[in-house]
Amino acid sequence: MPRLPVALAAALLLPLSAAAAEVVVFAAASMKTALDPIAEAFQQATGDTVTISYAGSNALAQQILQGAPADIFISASTQWMDEVERAGDVAEGTRTDLLGNRLVLVAHDEAAPQLTPARGFDLVGALDGGKLAMALVDAVPAGQYGKEALTTLGVWDQVEPHVAQADNVRAALTLVATGEAPMGIVYATDAAAEPNVHVTGTFPKDSHAPITYPAALLENASDEADRAFFDALGAPEADAVFQQQGFTLLN
Repeated sequence: MPRLPVALAAALLLPLSAAAAEVVVFAAASMKTALDPIAEAFQQATGDTVTISYAGSNALAQQILQGAPADIFISASTQWMDEVERAGDVAEGTRTDLLGNRLVLVAHDEAAPQLTPARGFDLVGALDGGKLAMALVDAVPAGQYGKEALTTLGVWDQVEPHVAQADNVRAALTLVATGEAPMGIVYATDAAAEPNVHVTGTFPKDSHAPITYPAALLENASDEADRAFFDALGAPEADAVFQQQGFTLLN
């Protein structure tokens, strides 16, 4: 887990309330390595509790739409935040584009050759009979971005039969880290968080829609702790943690 700058605790330091509050956060699975230390520092500084549920953005959005009691939602794509906002579950004026990311090809084998994802590149040949791990390609943002990139580069039809789909991007990452799949498509931040995978190529930015992480307070948010933690996500000290993990700052 990355070390959080000491300044963050000071920046978030608030008088401890007589009754500690709980902040419930629904966050895309790819946020975990960066968000956990930010939440820990906030808890230590305020005495409040931050409970984070990590999963694919699609699954989290569906839970919110079905009435799950979340205070903050951080999605890995605008699509699923749009769904939640259209349903009236986003607190007015709170939605913000928080972070960006890059899409990369990773391999389990340190000796795996470097690939340049480009028009017609031989990804099937690089798999050498193995599977390509991806998050659900029709629902989870990382899978959707990956399918779009492979389609743009003209190789999706050839690669599709070799794809092993996982519930979220961290599950796809695990398939590669454990060697169950020789290669996978994940975010650059996921690759940075897992020592047992190696980046073998980075997808061109123009091969897929921009990877954007919108964040918002939800209508269920009802106390000062919810707003305080939401504000902390945009603090300079939190920015440093996100950048350390490879995210791009958008706000």
